[in-house]
Formats: sequence, structure tokens, C-alpha cells
Amino acid sequence: MNKRIFDHDAMTGTKSYWHVKDNGEYAIENVQDVSAIVDQNKRQLNDTSGKFGDVAKVASIPLSVYYELKKQGIVDDPVAFKRWLNDPDNRAFRTRGGSL
Repeated sequence: MNKRIFDHDAMTGTKSYWHVKDNGEYAIENVQDVSAIVDQNKRQLNDTSGKFGDVAKVASIPLSVYYELKKQGIVDDPVAFKRWLNDPDNRAFRTRGGSL
């Protein structure tokens, strides 16, 4: 399989790769480096304290993750989205502690 970079967006940290398979078919793979977002989330989480009201930033989610959640219908379901945000496996995307 042959792999070439197809596109790069420095702002979002997203790269697209063009794959040509041995049988002549092709695929496009999108990859996003989310380390900067996760690091910023950790800093914001450490800098905030106390309760939050009706309007408070509680998470910062990379576009690639957001689109996957959208595809699964999680973003459009407030109960499922809240459950996803409260899941400890997704804490890297939280900017505030507590539960929603």
C-alpha cells in the first residue's frame, strides 16, 4: 500500500493521507494531533475551581472527535452527550471538574 500526504491543516493539527491499495483502490485517512488541545484542557482544568453556573465552558473537543460523536448521534442527544462528557475515559477533553 502506498501512502502520501494529501492535505495538512496546521491550525487544527489535521493531516489527510491518500492511500493507494495494491489492487488499485484508494482511501483517504484523516488524522488529527490532539495533544495541544489536551494540554490546554489540562491547564484550564487546573486553573478553575468552585461551582459553575448555567453558562460555563466544561470541555474542548477536537473536530475529529466531534464529527465522530455527531456521526454516532451523541452530540444531538443531550443525555448521551452529558454521559459522554462525564465518562472518565473522556476526561482529557474536560476543562472543568465535577459532573454535568
